Amino acid sequence: MAGNAPKVVLVCEHASNRIPAFLGDMGLGAEARDSHIAWDPGALAVARMMSAELSAPLVHGGVSRLVYDCNRPPEAPGAMPVRSEDYDIPANAQMSDEERQARIHGVYDPFRQALSAVIDRNRASLELLVTIHSFTPIYHGQKRQVELGILHGVDDRFATAMMATKAVENPYITRLNEPYSAKDGVAHTLDVQALPNGLLNVMIEIRNDLIRTPQQHATVTNCLVPWIKRTLATFEERAAE
Repeated sequence: MAGNAPKVVLVCEHASNRIPAFLGDMGLGAEARDSHIAWDPGALAVARMMSAELSAPLVHGGVSRLVYDCNRPPEAPGAMPVRSEDYDIPANAQMSDEERQARIHGVYDPFRQALSAVIDRNRASLELLVTIHSFTPIYHGQKRQVELGILHGVDDRFATAMMATKAVENPYITRLNEPYSAKDGVAHTLDVQALPNGLLNVMIEIRNDLIRTPQQHATVTNCLVPWIKRTLATFEERAAE
């Protein structure tokens, strides 16, 4: 997967917890702003390593999902949430229509357009869109046993094929559509960017206690990249028959 003709495009919507200065701290303490409610810790580091290994373009978000969640359409309540997990988000509680539109035009639209442009530019060679996310080990007081989630939206082909080709050397507890699924509203990017372009697609969720260090980033990358290549090869073989 080298050269100027990438087969895979990577996306990391929740790469940053940056809050633009005009929003201050959004009414949140430092702990909340550094937590999973604001971003996906570790996800960008893994996405960047995967991008290098796959020679794949990477499109990632630049502001906190509390400002705008780029994996949600503008009409979704979670696009600019008033509450996330155990936290109220004061800055989002009483936004005017003008403020909402400003965030849509300032965050979501540029992100959507940037990803569309990358896909258009490489459409002749692209086969697969992969989004990279992370999730918390404990949610509402309950420990999550799953370590790696393989998720799909409308198109389940690549996700189910990944589960079918999972290698025995995969060290992670891996499950389909956990800890989230499309009914949780997490498949927006897959459904609006991959489907119209005929791309295979999958969302990968990594438990964030497993990607805190550079060595952990490399371990997860060394699991995922060969797995993705092996799965993609099965589709290429079928197409060649």
